[in-house]
Amino acid sequence: MKHINTMKTAVIGCGAISDIYFQNLTSMFSILNVVACCDLNAALQQQTAEKYNLKQMSMAEIMEDKTIEMVINLTPPGVHYSVIKSLLESGKHVYTEKVLAVELWQAKELMELADSKNLYLGAAPDTFLGAAVQTSRFVVESGMIGEVTSCYAALNRDCGLLAERFPYTAKTGGGIGMDVGIYYVTALLSILGPVTEAVGICKTMDAQRTHYFTSKENFGEAYTLESENLMTGTISFASGVVGTIHFNSNSIMNERPQMVIYGTQGILYMPDPNRFGGDVKVLLKGQTEPFVMPANYAYSENCRGLGAAEMAWSIRKDRAPRACKEMAYHALEVLSGIVESSQTKAFYQMKSTFTKMPPLPQGYLDERYYKSEAEAGLVY
Repeated sequence: MKHINTMKTAVIGCGAISDIYFQNLTSMFSILNVVACCDLNAALQQQTAEKYNLKQMSMAEIMEDKTIEMVINLTPPGVHYSVIKSLLESGKHVYTEKVLAVELWQAKELMELADSKNLYLGAAPDTFLGAAVQTSRFVVESGMIGEVTSCYAALNRDCGLLAERFPYTAKTGGGIGMDVGIYYVTALLSILGPVTEAVGICKTMDAQRTHYFTSKENFGEAYTLESENLMTGTISFASGVVGTIHFNSNSIMNERPQMVIYGTQGILYMPDPNRFGGDVKVLLKGQTEPFVMPANYAYSENCRGLGAAEMAWSIRKDRAPRACKEMAYHALEVLSGIVESSQTKAFYQMKSTFTKMPPLPQGYLDERYYKSEAEAGLVY
């Protein structure tokens, strides 16, 4: 393969999710040359820089550095809009952790800004590029389960426990739908395409809480849960498929994720879409037990950062990225539409759409064995 210049990249945000990103970005994806990190917490920034041999830079310094082409944004959702907007205005391609922004109008403005400056803007979740969702997409598109008629997605969590461990989950944009449900919605969109309307109920139950970790300085202090902890809804796809979602974090923490796609000739059982791998099971008409569909795609381990690497390859190859802003915006609008429907007591009509991107090529080796992105199908 012809030599491709690596992409000089900086990462903003050195919090909880960043470590797996840095591990993968500095070892798994040769297209990315991560050179700098930035965080408002100086100690955390220094610790990360030393661990991964990176330069410590302020956001202003990153924006001013003309040699840095891409910035990966791992900041909390509440500041995504301001951070991404500043980066785009400085001429940087941006890949961000989910969501694009906490408000739909903010996300739309960021999309328009990226387009006006001819810049790439991509967003997590990128787990849909993993072996499990890609295999699930193959099952559906091969016709194995016949014509798809409906789908179902469900997740349970404990928002009280999460607020103690990860305070951002109690803030706007950190609720069960926006923070985790978006993995489920994105996976379904990547397989079934765009949604035309949504209806549902969204609640914040028991909003007044008290911190209960005795080891924390805020033990006993009251706080208000600003994010949703119950989101249920029905969505209608342009294809005619009808789906239901049930996201409940006013429950228990041992998750029991469910993702099911029903067809006229069979049923597809998907693993947790918050993971890259897992068993994809198929129950065909006339059978009594599902079988495990062999995965024929790379990326079954925790490959966070995969979407950023794929976007870098897309920039170099002058093509649209798979973890594109249009699908990220559409996923956000689905969730926002359910929130609005809950408030108006009416169906929400989707304003946006997107074009399904090609799947990753099948037949490539697992990431534990490949030696380059070309050997895992990421280049194509």
